Amino acid sequence: MSSESWPPPLKEWVARCLGQMTDANRAEAQAELRESIANAFAEKTLWTTDWAGVQLKSLMPKAPPMLNSLKRKMNDTPPMSKKAKKAAQKRTDANLDFGDQAALNRRAERFQREHDIERQKSMRGQASLSANNQNAHLFNRISRSDSPSAFGTNPDDPEADPNVLDWDKYTIVGTNQELFKDYLRLTSEPKPETIRPYSVLQQTLIELKKRWKDKVSYNWICNQFKSLRQDLTVQRIKNEFTVQVYEIHARMALESSDMVEYNQCQATLKNLYDLGIPGKHEEFTAYRILMLLHGRNKSELNLYVGTLTPRQKRDPAVQHALRVQRAISMGNYHALFEMYWNAPNMGAYIMDYFIDRERTMALMTMTKAYRTITLCFIQNELGFETVSEALKFVETHGSAFFTNPNAPDRDKTVECKTAAPQLAQVYEEKYRKVGIKGAI
Repeated sequence: MSSESWPPPLKEWVARCLGQMTDANRAEAQAELRESIANAFAEKTLWTTDWAGVQLKSLMPKAPPMLNSLKRKMNDTPPMSKKAKKAAQKRTDANLDFGDQAALNRRAERFQREHDIERQKSMRGQASLSANNQNAHLFNRISRSDSPSAFGTNPDDPEADPNVLDWDKYTIVGTNQELFKDYLRLTSEPKPETIRPYSVLQQTLIELKKRWKDKVSYNWICNQFKSLRQDLTVQRIKNEFTVQVYEIHARMALESSDMVEYNQCQATLKNLYDLGIPGKHEEFTAYRILMLLHGRNKSELNLYVGTLTPRQKRDPAVQHALRVQRAISMGNYHALFEMYWNAPNMGAYIMDYFIDRERTMALMTMTKAYRTITLCFIQNELGFETVSEALKFVETHGSAFFTNPNAPDRDKTVECKTAAPQLAQVYEEKYRKVGIKGAI
């Protein structure tokens, strides 16, 4: 079960306690564990308690019983002959074999039960995913919150396990009715009166899209979207609306050159898509391929491309991203810059981050193949809109060595032999290392 609304120290403490339990103290330890969590929840100290320092009495080590000398004398056995020792050793070996076999059988049964539970959980998750729209998440949480215990105790529930906390019981449902709210990082347990409910969040998204069309400040829009995402996370809302929020924010971040927020949205969207929640999966698959090309992460890129489904490979945006990958790997800069101007959706915004690097590599190849190159040729081959842009690129990359410096820009010719070493030095300084902000 998901446990996003619980403090991480509490979850680590619960996991540590469960790992220390044995068959002898399990019942007593579970009762004490429930009582500790229930008391902290009632006193509203779940987020302030130092869980790492809490110790259950039932799990504290007990001193072994001391045997006095009289008992030791009573238990002393007389010396045994060699034949008696051999017979005793055989009986011990037989008992150990039987005990080992019994332990293996118990372990196999336990693994089989865990396998059955996991299989039922996955089947149940797939069946309930289609119903996880609109207010279905609220109904599910309210119906589960009727459980009297913090642990799953419903015998008909395949997920019920006395060692697993019922995290749904304490999920927050907001009551704040304000459409707009500034983003503040949580430093304590969230309160319902500061969280907006699902219906208000839907209206907030509509208003934010209107404000974006009216050209409001991106900083304000980003602040509001982060607050919206936080309210969704705190209430553990994961459905199509959640996907829509992250997709819209990601596009706005791309348009505003905010790669930190874009990468955060992209990482969350990947997890939501993996849950089977529908959205613009193919569009953001293409973006992810382009981002991996920007980061030069060849191993992860190859693994990711290998997981693409036939449906994803048929999508025009994904096909375009794969063609870009092929052009870069083959050094086909002519095809690369043609695809740069024909990128679907918002792919060109991501290509902007690595297109100058590829232009530099292409120009390095050209200076090795030609003695002289005209600026007009560089403009056409490297995908510049004007000759002035091509001239500016050549100047900023240390290769402005012209055979006719006084000629008009369109007729200027670059001397390749002189420009090549300077161009290689600039490439090493500017493009050898790639800086990625945020998780991809």
